[in-house]
Amino acid sequence: MLAKVNSGTTIGLDGVLIEIEVDVAGKGFPSFTIVGLPDKAIDEAKDRVKTAICNAGYEMPDSRLTVNMAPADIPKVGSSFDLPIAIGILAAQGFIEKEDLKNNLFIGELSLEGKLRKVPGTISITLLAKKKKIKSIFLPLENAQEASLTEGINIFPIYSLTDLILHLNKKIIIKPQPPISLKNLTDNFPVEFDFAEIKGQEQAKRALEIAAAGMHNLHLKGVPGAGKTLLCRAFPSILPSMEKDEILEVTKIYSILGLIEKGFIINRPFRSPHHTTSRIGLIGGGTNPSPGEISLSHRGVLFLDEFPEFPRSVLESLRQPLEDGKVTISRASGSVTFPARFLLLAASNPCPCGYLGHPKKPCHCLPGSIIKYRKRMSGPLLDRIDLHVDVPPVEEEKLTSKVNAESSEAIRKRVIQARQIQQKRFINTKIKTNGEMSTRDIHKFCILTNEATNLLKQAISKLSLSARSYFKIIKISQTIADLNNSKKIEVHYVSEALQYRVKEE
Repeated sequence: MLAKVNSGTTIGLDGVLIEIEVDVAGKGFPSFTIVGLPDKAIDEAKDRVKTAICNAGYEMPDSRLTVNMAPADIPKVGSSFDLPIAIGILAAQGFIEKEDLKNNLFIGELSLEGKLRKVPGTISITLLAKKKKIKSIFLPLENAQEASLTEGINIFPIYSLTDLILHLNKKIIIKPQPPISLKNLTDNFPVEFDFAEIKGQEQAKRALEIAAAGMHNLHLKGVPGAGKTLLCRAFPSILPSMEKDEILEVTKIYSILGLIEKGFIINRPFRSPHHTTSRIGLIGGGTNPSPGEISLSHRGVLFLDEFPEFPRSVLESLRQPLEDGKVTISRASGSVTFPARFLLLAASNPCPCGYLGHPKKPCHCLPGSIIKYRKRMSGPLLDRIDLHVDVPPVEEEKLTSKVNAESSEAIRKRVIQARQIQQKRFINTKIKTNGEMSTRDIHKFCILTNEATNLLKQAISKLSLSARSYFKIIKISQTIADLNNSKKIEVHYVSEALQYRVKEE
């Protein structure tokens, strides 16, 4: 007897349809074989599936059993094939009607008692099922909320193998999971640090506001204790909520790695890897390529504290993703592309001891060690960072003052208004913020006054601006104009943007 069951796996962030073919031979020595490039977890599924079927009150076939996972040339990884294999075995023996399986897709890991456990990559497989016009998907109860972000497909949360068999045989009815509306969820934004609690540092706060409004990369440099890390930690509190398409993109990435706890990702990611992180940990990769920190920061923030302490090879690997908004990982078996449209926040000290330029504490570093320290951050990498701000020590009067600074909520309102202006500007494009504009987009959307153009011409000659720096200044100026609700880029917007370029030392 032969039975066919639909299932799925993921390659990169995309789902791939897998057909599970189960054949129960009438004669032959009892055996259980799985073919189709399965990994160790799938090979061990034999014992899990066999025990789960027996504990559900059914019998395994006392003959030769062969399971083929097609297409056979795609490597199959993970335990999500336990459920479709079990359903195929039961259908091949006649315990389940085969006709009921054609328009359904099954994923899930089985425990020995027949209960279903959570599996990664659910939302990618659910989107695949919708694309292939499959009517229903059966998955573990813990994955149902995540999958419910996808509309137009019946999502059935399953607690155990027994419940699923009874449902397929129409003895009980399992209600499908209703789709989730994200309109009321995106406003529930937890604030860990507030700008009102940070004394002084008005210039750095202004730069962070511009960075949030236009998704511009930012580098804060200053002495220890000036507040660089605290400013960056408070940065998520001024970011606008994610839109539904962004929530889907980010949730897919976290789902692939099994990092989702409450169904989906609502708030913008804020990743802060330690400076001992490897290149693969930051960029992504491995034998079976998986997303790294830059992809986990997609549509959010990647905060690199102690920026020069990262190995130079790790930092240099950021250059291409910062430009392209994606990273392609190539292996002998093929290449996988992960999205990486993130905002880079970097914080560094001016020298190894940290006190170079401090008004009261002397620096004890040798000139050679200072040069070596700064060489870890190459010119091409720093040129890709839009905003560079020096963070001085906080003045005594401001530090002891009881007057609170401007709150994150007030800054966030201005950021949201600037984003709304950009949303209208880029309504018929794939661009979301000014930081994503290409050279062609700048010529199309940015309107400079004659005075602003003349100032830019002077800056090119006097500051020796590169072509990249020139266009970045225009993008920053456009964001400043949006914050001021101005339709044109005025000369004072350009002059402010020029203040944030990297200083020659």
